[in-house]
Amino acid sequence: MAILGIVLHNFCHWLKGAVQENEYTFSIDNNQHLFNVLAHPTWDLPLQLFSYFGHYGVPVFLFLSGFGLVKKYETPSSASLTPYSFIRLHYLKLFHMMMIGFVFFLIIDRLTPGAHHYDLLDIISQLLMFNNLMPMPDKVIWPGVYWFFGLMMQLYIIYRLLIYRRHWAVAVALAVLCIVIQIPFLDDHETLNRLRYNCLSGMLPFVLGVIAARQDNSLFKRPLQWWHWTALLVLGTVLTLLWCLHPVLWLWVPVAMIPAGVAFVKLLPQNVLNTMTWTGTISAAMFVAHPSLRKIFIPIAYQGDVYTGLVIYLLSTIVVAWLFMLIFNKIPKPKP
Repeated sequence: MAILGIVLHNFCHWLKGAVQENEYTFSIDNNQHLFNVLAHPTWDLPLQLFSYFGHYGVPVFLFLSGFGLVKKYETPSSASLTPYSFIRLHYLKLFHMMMIGFVFFLIIDRLTPGAHHYDLLDIISQLLMFNNLMPMPDKVIWPGVYWFFGLMMQLYIIYRLLIYRRHWAVAVALAVLCIVIQIPFLDDHETLNRLRYNCLSGMLPFVLGVIAARQDNSLFKRPLQWWHWTALLVLGTVLTLLWCLHPVLWLWVPVAMIPAGVAFVKLLPQNVLNTMTWTGTISAAMFVAHPSLRKIFIPIAYQGDVYTGLVIYLLSTIVVAWLFMLIFNKIPKPKP
């Protein structure tokens, strides 16, 4: 669900007249545009919703990352890695995944119109995953979605140094601190944009994943029934929509959106869940592949065949991601 949201969002928000998202900065105008689209729906309404909301697949990935780290490294039988070994291992995992997609993108970008001008520092900062820290990161990082690698590297470092096997209050304090730091800059779009390209924007959903994993066996004494999940889905969806409208509450949207996403998955029929589970197994490859394919197929949408371009783009992303997975599986796995 997360990867489909991201892949579709990164196509739809490039379309002419698309409702722009509030991802790095908050804009009342974007909300007003969304209201206008909802009040006067047309055939492209699904595209507008993916354009505005699809980027929330990123917090879902961060939630799952925090959850997975706890399950892998904080059980009694887990081997303890030194901070250096842990950070090195996870950097290499990200690097192996990123490099295949990055080289593919460099080739496609050079062969298609509007090739990006790379400075040497741009490439080095991408390979070392510190380009999030550079001035005007949205002008430096290309493809833009690869900011996620620098974000994940920051969260891995913070997890191992500050959160790993420490009291839950430490993680919560970090998440709250990251929210508080952003509040004074809500009207300063340039500063807020730079801040949110880094771990300040991702700490909250990441910490939610850490806490959920640590409470997984004790949070619910009895399994929830379908109507519990339905109520959680409705409540989380309503709160997400309402919180998106206020600049301070907008910072807290993952608190409502992620439980709604979990409830949605819990309510899926098994045959649909099986398909989405398979898609999830190639999600990393879909992430690194889709920017290149967007650059190839977005001109189809610009010519007026919007849904045709979208379907070709999505199918191509899935197929190329499957091929990328064959390559990933041939690369020796990094060891601690």
